[in-house]
Amino acid sequence: MNNISEENSITLDTFRYNCAGNVPAIVSKSYAHRYIILAALAKAPSRIICKGTSRDIEATIGCMNSLGADIRRDGDALIINPISYDRASTEASESIDVGESGSTLRFMLPAIGALGRNVSITMHGRLPERPLSPLYEEMEEHNVSMSEQGSNPFHISGQMTSGDYTIAGNISSQFITGLLMSLPLLEGDSRIIVTGKMESRPYIDITLDVLRKMGITITEEAGTFIIKGGQIPFVSEDFVVEGDWSNAAFFLCLGAMGKKPVTVSGLNPLSEQGDRKILDILNRFGAFVSIIPDDDKTSSVTVSPGALKGIDIDAADIPDLVPIISAVAAVADGTTTIRNIERLRIKESDRVQTVIDTLSKLGADIREVKTVDDSTNIKDDNDNKSYLEIRGKKSLSGGTVDSHNDHRIAMTAAILSAVSEGPVTITNCRAVEKSYPNFYEELLSLTN
Repeated sequence: MNNISEENSITLDTFRYNCAGNVPAIVSKSYAHRYIILAALAKAPSRIICKGTSRDIEATIGCMNSLGADIRRDGDALIINPISYDRASTEASESIDVGESGSTLRFMLPAIGALGRNVSITMHGRLPERPLSPLYEEMEEHNVSMSEQGSNPFHISGQMTSGDYTIAGNISSQFITGLLMSLPLLEGDSRIIVTGKMESRPYIDITLDVLRKMGITITEEAGTFIIKGGQIPFVSEDFVVEGDWSNAAFFLCLGAMGKKPVTVSGLNPLSEQGDRKILDILNRFGAFVSIIPDDDKTSSVTVSPGALKGIDIDAADIPDLVPIISAVAAVADGTTTIRNIERLRIKESDRVQTVIDTLSKLGADIREVKTVDDSTNIKDDNDNKSYLEIRGKKSLSGGTVDSHNDHRIAMTAAILSAVSEGPVTITNCRAVEKSYPNFYEELLSLTN
């Protein structure tokens, strides 16, 4: 039966339907986090159009309210009265709850440091296990005291100082984003020196886009961000949170894998969101993509099935797409390889293992290939890299899988029900509420 049981599971049998239709894009979680935080740190009240929400977005709203902002919803709008900078930084410890949102945690830490607050942070799920280095060490070197990594609750205090912050570019773009949003608030000038390759660069571009819109000037020279101090965000207009390409990708991939076209409306084809690369990836797989403008800012994107074939994919800038493009690969003729997957291990689950586990249990042929010299049994010097290898089949068998409390794993399994000859049961299925509370309802609407 296609509903969520009291045991937090759902069984989907969409294979016998010709899934087709139109799904409206939900708001971009990436843009929403940044707009909300910066508006709460701004000079004056503002209004942000944010049609919809999720657990992660609500976590960010709750944190900013706990720090002194007043954010309330009025229909599709968020009315934001910012934090008062006159509030004493030496007052008693405050408490915030970041839920399971890695973005919220990593954006909050520099913001709290810039405000000079004494704050206790509560985390849930796997979040306490996810790394905070090198942001942790850089903030400690700039007058911020913090609990030992892994502590929950996690305590932070001290007035963060301006200066040079050195961050490796291949760990988490969220560290760089957190600093980009907070360092302008400090009195002195700062630099963020990014070492090595800057992976997930599109997420940093989203941050720079929002900062520009809020009057913050940041320059970039050879991997270094140069930040003038004393800049407070200013909201001069109503901002509209654009549609989310990361979540739209699940339904666009359904259009490629199924028997009939699927459309997602309300997307910005010129977005800074890196996950709009899903269109190029689906084209390369052999699906057909068309884009028709909705109005002057958004478009409806339709993906139609084609003769899918295996391809080679570099996931360095699109880690969140790996679960669903692995699903497409599972029913594409030939072999697909997905490279640069290392950072998937520190998401809501170890997504290298949970993608393999999920697809395998549903009948896919997928494995991790490690770059090992067989003669010495020693991995190469390329960061112990491995890649996913997926050999496609015409259809999958179906079965029972656990979401591992990971929203993208749950959504991937649900989409795979459309190409599985037997039902797909997902336990811990409510994980989707982290980013897409109405996901199952939208999927089932395509079976009518």
